[in-house]
Amino acid sequence: MIDLRSDTVTLPTPAMREAMAHAPVGDDVYHEDPTVLALEARAAEILGKEDAVYVPTGTMSNQIALRAHTEPGDMAIMDASAHMAINEGGAAAALSGVTIARMAGRAGIFGAHDVEGALEVPHPFNPPNHSPRPRVVCVENTHNSGGGTIWSLETLSAVAETAGSHGMTLHMDGARLWHAAAASGVPERAFAERFDTVSVCFSKGLGAPVGSALVGSRTLITRARRFKQMYGGGFRQAGVIAAGALYALEHHRERLGEDVANARAFAEALAETDGIEVDLATVQTNIVRFDVTSMEAGDFVDGCHDRGVHMLPGGRHGVRAVMHLGIERADVEVAVGVVREVLAGA
Repeated sequence: MIDLRSDTVTLPTPAMREAMAHAPVGDDVYHEDPTVLALEARAAEILGKEDAVYVPTGTMSNQIALRAHTEPGDMAIMDASAHMAINEGGAAAALSGVTIARMAGRAGIFGAHDVEGALEVPHPFNPPNHSPRPRVVCVENTHNSGGGTIWSLETLSAVAETAGSHGMTLHMDGARLWHAAAASGVPERAFAERFDTVSVCFSKGLGAPVGSALVGSRTLITRARRFKQMYGGGFRQAGVIAAGALYALEHHRERLGEDVANARAFAEALAETDGIEVDLATVQTNIVRFDVTSMEAGDFVDGCHDRGVHMLPGGRHGVRAVMHLGIERADVEVAVGVVREVLAGA
């Protein structure tokens, strides 16, 4: 099976398994696991921040960040299709008591004027405490629902300036920030520079089996550690899994350009295929989102799966394919052939 559902389906490489098998460990709840400490220090260093906390999932990383930035009743501003808004089980409301103001970005990316538009214009005739307090602006880079789109430094800077002018903090869901850096040539720390916290995943693209990290100032990360424990993220000899993440961080970042190239090749072939619509401008990293115009997406992915290619439907006609560790150019060529075969039989 050529599995293109997600870059989370990767399997640990033999070298990664070796690193995990021999990792020195301790009790992470006591902050004594040497491999976790090494991973946290390295993640903070790469992203140019003071500290980091290792957690099991990207959702936990985002949610402890949100809780660290806010108090119940506050408002978080983000794109309407952000992962934090639509793919984290309503955690913002359940765990932080936060209202989400959703903006209609373009392929997941919004500008400073969008942030301004999400804010209430104050006037002395209006009571000041009727609306939730706008507290944090969240961006997703790359943006999953947007098709793996990358934020420009100019747009990030403008959003940061506007957020700061209104007393708001900034969080980046950088689950696939590694891909943004690989595709654009912009270092991760440059993307992260203006942000108070940044979440990064080791299990998307980098190929580690488990884990994400939240980076930021020592003060914010100390606060986030409290919520990690509160949400059930206090694990013990976590160095066994942290070793896989640390290995991926040190050895798999340089190969991410292969995923970007494979996604581009797949998208360009789809663009030449009858019955498929794909916006090549949005194919910027390892994600390809396209529409099947001649049949239902569910029937299409079923037909592809029957022939050995696994993809995810999204809505009536949308489909997502994601390139990752373990997918070679030959697999891309086979996948294109399967897509065309299924469409020909529609």
